[in-house]
Amino acid sequence: MTEIKLKDPVLPLPEVVNGAVGPFDPYCMGYSNPGASGYGYISTLKLSTGVVSTAGLDPGTEGIVSYDRCEKNDAYIGQINMLTASSFCGVNGAVWGYHLAVADQIANGSLKPMYYQDEPKAGKRIPVFPVKPLLDCAMRLFGTEKQRRFPPMPGAHVICANKNTTANGPTWVWAAIALAIADDRETAANLFIEDCNSYGNQNTPEAEVIKYLEKTQHNVTKSMVMCGVDQGVVYSKIFCGYKYQFASANHVGCSLTCAPYVVLAKNAVPANQPASSIIDMTISQWEKAVKLPPLVAGTDEETAEHRAAS
Repeated sequence: MTEIKLKDPVLPLPEVVNGAVGPFDPYCMGYSNPGASGYGYISTLKLSTGVVSTAGLDPGTEGIVSYDRCEKNDAYIGQINMLTASSFCGVNGAVWGYHLAVADQIANGSLKPMYYQDEPKAGKRIPVFPVKPLLDCAMRLFGTEKQRRFPPMPGAHVICANKNTTANGPTWVWAAIALAIADDRETAANLFIEDCNSYGNQNTPEAEVIKYLEKTQHNVTKSMVMCGVDQGVVYSKIFCGYKYQFASANHVGCSLTCAPYVVLAKNAVPANQPASSIIDMTISQWEKAVKLPPLVAGTDEETAEHRAAS
């Protein structure tokens, strides 16, 4: 029998972004909801932790409150119905902070690799960059709990690549995320990997936690290369990082790593311009184009607590 080879569709990035605008002015919406401008979607990246006292709560409600705190901390995606999907940003997708509203450090070339991940099959060394600029771009799109910009509509159904863990203190809760960029976006998907867990106890020093997470980070990027080899996909670069927080005794900690797939709020598109105009903008230029005031430092109540991201 003769094998039939399907021709890959040609979906230029401007067409994808122009087709990724939702029906509402102030809110982003989850991908696949009705009323979008086309078949495109925007992937965003978020890492968060949350801790809650167990006083007056039971195991079920402890998990609910700590998880909701993760959703509302950092880039605000609170009050959504999070649906779980696998972890790819495909041919009809674009990454906020990378393909459009580009992180300033990525655009100006000042972001430097943390290390290189070997890819033996293609004989490549793939640069691994800090993911923090992409996390920052998501926060600058959605805003924070105290200073909301274009968050998903309350109650929206939002498909996300996601994992979370909940643990009783004393322990450290942590989450990691990585994004591998495919060499050819017209024929291959970009890959997300999410990982999370708890580690140690009240006697575990922070330095040990960091050492453990640095090793975990290398495990994550190695797994991405293995996935690429399995699928015949070559990646040009990887962004990776983690966040952690200590949950003390009589507290529950939760960590969340996720990549919400959304369509943009209409007001997130500069006036009298197509959405694809954002492809040529940095995140700072986009903020000016849509006339956003600066995010105020410290609007997230947990910024005063010990947390970290690489």
